[in-house]
Amino acid sequence: MPRVSIGMDSKIASIAHHRRIFISVLIALAFLEVIFATSSQVAFAASETRAATGHIITLHDNGEDIGFKTKKSTLREALKERKIRLDPLDRTEPGLDEKLVANSYQVNVYRARPVVIRDGGSEVKVITSYRTAKQIAAQAHITLYDEDIAKVEPSRDPIADGVAEVLTISRSTPFAFNFYGKEQTARTMAHTVGDMLKEKGIKMEPIDGISPSVDTPITATMTVKLWRNGVQTLTQEEDVKFDTKKVEDADQPVGYKKVTTTGVNGKRTVTYEVNMQNGVEVSRKEINSVTTKQPVQQVETVGAKPVFTGDFAAALAQLRKCESGGNYANTRNPKYRGAYQYDYSTWANYQGYYDPADAPPAVQDQKAWETYQRRGWQPWPHCGAGLPDTYR
Repeated sequence: MPRVSIGMDSKIASIAHHRRIFISVLIALAFLEVIFATSSQVAFAASETRAATGHIITLHDNGEDIGFKTKKSTLREALKERKIRLDPLDRTEPGLDEKLVANSYQVNVYRARPVVIRDGGSEVKVITSYRTAKQIAAQAHITLYDEDIAKVEPSRDPIADGVAEVLTISRSTPFAFNFYGKEQTARTMAHTVGDMLKEKGIKMEPIDGISPSVDTPITATMTVKLWRNGVQTLTQEEDVKFDTKKVEDADQPVGYKKVTTTGVNGKRTVTYEVNMQNGVEVSRKEINSVTTKQPVQQVETVGAKPVFTGDFAAALAQLRKCESGGNYANTRNPKYRGAYQYDYSTWANYQGYYDPADAPPAVQDQKAWETYQRRGWQPWPHCGAGLPDTYR
């Protein structure tokens, strides 16, 4: 009996313990809910207070500071409310149409004013609110190179210039620079080749060579060549030439050509092993390459209908039978090719075909017709001797 009583007491104690824990959790949750509600009310009250009191604006305008309050939602509306006038080229930071959400703002106003830009022998006047040389030049669509020196300074003669500020651009000198085999256009403010190397942080090694010498003045027409003697590798990008496909159109006369698909060169990166001695490339060997852009084949529609008619076609048939057995692809003689046995110089890459034997029959017939129109049968003294000269 006593043991039963002890067991019952333990169960009762355990239940009481768990009940106390449960009550504690409920109290904690209720406390957190009160805190959350209070925080939300505080945040809402702060938002309501800000909306009611507005925003504090401190305006910095040409050295003058202006402070005011506004309940407007943008700076543009706030300035309009205060009757503060801005010209179309004036700028502000922050922007005029940014939403005002903070309690206070420091606003910078940049007033547009005239500035003279002197670029070598040229001079132009702009109205700008920008303050830096690069920004003013960009607004005037003037390209500045990294090596150029551009300064915005007070005018030395405001009456003559008609402005209070002048942007002066001192241009760097462009020159051709062969930098270890890579051709490029470079620019410098240095006066000599040696000073240019220092300006660009280029340190020559004992096995390097340079032309012209380091004490040579830099000019706009010169080429500076820096090389390393001995065998070295050179990687460069090269074009991959597109090929051309010719599609014959029997309804168009020979000589007609229309590009239906424009060819585009591809690109490949090539690595060479180059042997340089005293600035002269002695040998070059390709050791690796990868095509980075495939070329696009050009497709051309070409005419295949001869312009002549009638008996001349029969005369040509006799001529080519005598010259080549009527074989348009005749290549038995390395010098004279095709149905009419043209040599390369007389054929002259006609219609874009280097080898007469590769040209379509209509193209070879047309060439024979044009040759006959100029010279008769004389180019074919043996086979043309018996043909009537009545077609021109």
